[in-house]
Amino acid sequence: MSDIVFVGNGRCYHTLDWYRDAKTICYPNKVFLATDLIESEGHIKIVKADDNIINLYNIDKLLLRKQSRLGNIWRNIVKGFFSPLQAVRLIKIAKNNSIRIFHAHSTYYMFLCWLARVPFIATPQGSEILIRPNKSGIYRHFLIKSLLAAKSITVDSVHMQNKIIQLCGKKAAIIQNGIDTKAIMRFAANSIERKNIISIRGFHPLYRIDEILNARATSLKKPPLLFVYASWEEGYRAKVAKKYEKGDVDLGRIAQKTKYYELLFSSLLAISIPESDSSPRGVYEAIFCGCCVAITKSNWIDALPSCMRARLFIVSLEDALWLDKAIDYAEVIAKEPYRPSELALETYDQKKSMEIIVSRLY
Repeated sequence: MSDIVFVGNGRCYHTLDWYRDAKTICYPNKVFLATDLIESEGHIKIVKADDNIINLYNIDKLLLRKQSRLGNIWRNIVKGFFSPLQAVRLIKIAKNNSIRIFHAHSTYYMFLCWLARVPFIATPQGSEILIRPNKSGIYRHFLIKSLLAAKSITVDSVHMQNKIIQLCGKKAAIIQNGIDTKAIMRFAANSIERKNIISIRGFHPLYRIDEILNARATSLKKPPLLFVYASWEEGYRAKVAKKYEKGDVDLGRIAQKTKYYELLFSSLLAISIPESDSSPRGVYEAIFCGCCVAITKSNWIDALPSCMRARLFIVSLEDALWLDKAIDYAEVIAKEPYRPSELALETYDQKKSMEIIVSRLY
């Protein structure tokens, strides 16, 4: 096997996890991460000194200080302006004869690899396939170009696989968004009182954080809420935060996974009710940490092993008391510790997911 270059966002936990697992599995061959983003817009630096980073033209200093709708627009403008320079940089990297393949995480980095005409594997994110092509013809055009140029495509759900077939006729390989099951299971022996009601998705309109707070307003239990999120939109957060009540805690982005797992192990109920979802890694982490998870009905549920489905409570947002009903269910299900089946461990372990990618695609 030759060396591999991941091309992606150096601020993204998922990209970093896949890159680091590949680095371990592919040793002694080298695995690099080529990125244009390290630490900006309020994101805490998560790359480490021992990561093999290849710097594209870094745009951190050109971005706004906080994430916002305006910041998202500006970031896209900056990325678009720098994309030819980034492509030239990738071409230069590809001239290293030991590099066999690039692995692009998310659509923008797929686009850069297409622009540079380098061989690459594409791993788009859920909303990039399921939502955005319906909103922008230009985005759809370059998405299809990038998908067609990819040597292989990996997705995390049948829903995404079918959508890509509709878009460009290519069949993507379904490989789950794995989680660090070994790190999580090390916490399983700890006896922690479960009491938190925690929101675990991004603080964006897509994830309907306002609906969670509206449900608490109509709740008879009126539980305090804990908010943890890897990304956010500042304007939306400022607006929705006006609905906070006494006892609510906004922790934002947690850089250390161990601290995040500790929070989940002390949580009774996690909440994830986005408008659209593909295969939510955060939900899988919450399940393995023993939480009950309140969710809206989605296609990905059908693929879960029964031990994982049992920790889910499907809510109807039209029901004013959905939050209370989810808490009641969680109080019953949480009495039994979560014991993952062999199928759950085999399917949702991130290292095993990367081993599949390495054996099939590299």
